[in-house]
Order: sequence, then structure tokens, then C-alpha cells
Amino acid sequence: MRTLDGRYRLEQRIGVGGMSEVWRAHDAVLDRPVAVKLISPGRDEVPVERIRAEARSAARLVHPNVASVHDFGTAPALPGRPVPYIVMELAEGETLAAHLRSGPLDWRIAVRVCAEIAAALAAAHAHGIVHRDVKPANVILTPCGVKVLDFGIATPAGAPDETPAGIVVGTPAYLAPEQLDRQPATPAADMYALGVLLHYCLAGRLPYPADSTTELLGARRRRPAEPLPPIDGLPAEVAGLCRQLMADDPARRPSSLMAALLLAEAVDARVYVPMLATVPPRQRGDAGVSPWTREAAAEATQAATVGGRPGFAGRASGSRAGD
Repeated sequence: MRTLDGRYRLEQRIGVGGMSEVWRAHDAVLDRPVAVKLISPGRDEVPVERIRAEARSAARLVHPNVASVHDFGTAPALPGRPVPYIVMELAEGETLAAHLRSGPLDWRIAVRVCAEIAAALAAAHAHGIVHRDVKPANVILTPCGVKVLDFGIATPAGAPDETPAGIVVGTPAYLAPEQLDRQPATPAADMYALGVLLHYCLAGRLPYPADSTTELLGARRRRPAEPLPPIDGLPAEVAGLCRQLMADDPARRPSSLMAALLLAEAVDARVYVPMLATVPPRQRGDAGVSPWTREAAAEATQAATVGGRPGFAGRASGSRAGD
């Protein structure tokens, strides 16, 4: 299976998950690098039609902070068990998870990164799509900005959870309380995950201290999230947003659009929100600056206005328990 459909030549495996693996590949037809996500064979709980439907949903998202879906297909594996695959944009860079292993980010970079994640989620939510697995490992920091990956378990907002009993879709540290109770996924669930991610970026740790998944889930049931530690210069509205995003009641969590605008305003950055596309950005001359350094954090406060085109020249990254 080194070449799929006579077109996609698999070159290097770059990621492995519980139910899939991702390969760097070459598209022989368009002569370009791509990422190919192979769904593990023999997983009866993930039928081909469901994967196809999810790929179609993700392919509708066109946003600078979303890794685009290019194609879907199946490859032969075992008789009667084809392997579905999804062809995606290859995002070159490091994951947020890799960055966070070195400790918390400068607050200006953390806020800037999360503003772009929120903008990506706003685009998905506008299409009625819930990501369901927002976490540092699914965020790539590229030279051109943040890319949110893996809408492979995305689902229509409000759709019932059809996974088998005993299986919870997503990463435990980032699951909203209602997801633990297997309630239908809504955009508010993504916002809870964003709150956990924002806390992790700012504090360098999860808001629920634990050494295992069992301990983590127990801690979440018993007590509220830990508050952020004092962070010099962090605007009070950002700390307040972090708390609100992790509210137990989904109705109390801000929307992705509101979060994107508040976070972008906190560092005077710009994010691409289609509803604000008519707002002209201020021009900057920093196209050659790498944005994922502490030095770049100082420049974040000089970024362009909210709205308009994406892409001040860069972004930031993540952790183990929350990978």
C-alpha cells in the first residue's frame, strides 16, 4: 500500500493515533506534498461511510487556520475490509504540544495562538461542525500561522453520540462535562477544550492536576478547575475568559466568535473571521519575523487590527497529558 489510488505515494509516517496513522505523501497528479490519514483496518466501530461523511464535512471548511481536506478514498487491506483514507493539506511546523513541553508560553504568544484557534473553530461552528478533539497535538504552528488539524472525528452540532458504550471520543483532559455524560456534542464543548488549552498555554499545566486518566476524571468530577497563577501583564479579561470557557454549564461559555475577537483584541492581533472580512487591516512590515519566539511576543502587541486578511507572520505550541 505504498501508493494509494495510483496517485498518493506514501513517503514517511509522521503520526500514529488510537485509530489512525498519518503519512507524509506525494500527490503525483498535482506534484505536491500532502498528508494522508489512514484509518486503522478492522475497526468495525468506524464504518467507511461515517469516515466519508466526516471528510465531506471537513472539506467544506475553507479558512487560513484550518488544514484543508483535499480528497477521500479507500485502499484494499483485508478481503471485505477496505482502509479509508483522507488526503489533507500538509502543515509544515511543530505542534503546540511540542512547544509546551518546554514550559508555558509567553502570555502574548499564548493568547495570539488561541485567538487563531478560536477563529478556526468559529468557521467550523458557522458550518454547524463541532471538532470534538481540540488539544495541543492537533494544533500546528507554521511559519504562516496556526493550523488546526484533525476534523476526522468532527460531527454535526447536536448529533447524538453513536460510539459504542464505554468509548468516549476525544482526549479526557479536554472533554467538556457534558461529553463525559455522552450528551450530543455542541460548539460549547469545543469552547471548554479551548479554555483548557488556553490555561495550559499560560500556566504550563492542566487545570486539573493528576497522574493518570482515572485520577484526572475523578478530580474533574470532585472539584473545580484550578485558577491561573499570577501572570505579569496578562489582561484581566483574558483570565476571565479562561474561567468562563471552562464553566460546567455550556450555556455560560462564550462563543468561538466572541473568544476569537476578545483574544485578538488583547494583543491587538488580527484573526480571519469571515463576518469581518470587510474590515481593512493595518499594514505591517514584519513578514520575515518568526512569530514563535519570546522576542516575537514583544511585537505581538504591535500587530494589526482584528478582522480582514489572516496571517501576521507566525504563531506558537503544547504538552504530554494534554497531547
